[in-house]
Amino acid sequence: MNNFINAVELAKAYRLINHGPVTLVSARHNDTENVMAASWVCALDYEPARLTVVLDKMAYTRQLIEQSQSFVIQVPVASQATLVHHLGSHTRFSEEDKLDQSGVSLFNLPGINVPLVAGCAAWLYCELIPEAHNQQRYDLFIGEIKAAWADSRIFQEGHWQFEHLPADQRSLHYVAGGHFYTTGDAIDVADASAPTPGAHLA
Repeated sequence: MNNFINAVELAKAYRLINHGPVTLVSARHNDTENVMAASWVCALDYEPARLTVVLDKMAYTRQLIEQSQSFVIQVPVASQATLVHHLGSHTRFSEEDKLDQSGVSLFNLPGINVPLVAGCAAWLYCELIPEAHNQQRYDLFIGEIKAAWADSRIFQEGHWQFEHLPADQRSLHYVAGGHFYTTGDAIDVADASAPTPGAHLA
């Protein structure tokens, strides 16, 4: 297991996905587990910490989440692009050995009954907030983030450090057809004005 995994304050967990990276979604029910790729993941709130994820009805992982009521969202890095594409373009419905064929490495953390994908930059453990209408009509799932972690070499003091690391450690952004971009360089804008009340750009 990665010795650099550090807990992230739940009020700041949204920062792990706020830049719109492609993610990996893992779930387990009884002894069955799976991992899929998902690009449509979005922060929803920060107190309590919540997020949304779109899961197609054809996704095997979706049924595991519906049964177990929990899942993990992880932020993979550029060196895992081939893995991400494999997990997102193969289904366990027709390939029982999907995880073995992908080469994904999974690990567990105490008290979390969902497998986590090794080598990622961040992980968010969520418990499902059941919303049957949204799930059936829009494939939209809401999760309350109960715990979050990040690789302390990549995410420090509430901020990503991508610009200070090798390119293969940056997060991924998926377009289509196996085509990805990586997170770009940082741009800091100095603003001496007082923050707008209720603004969420912290």
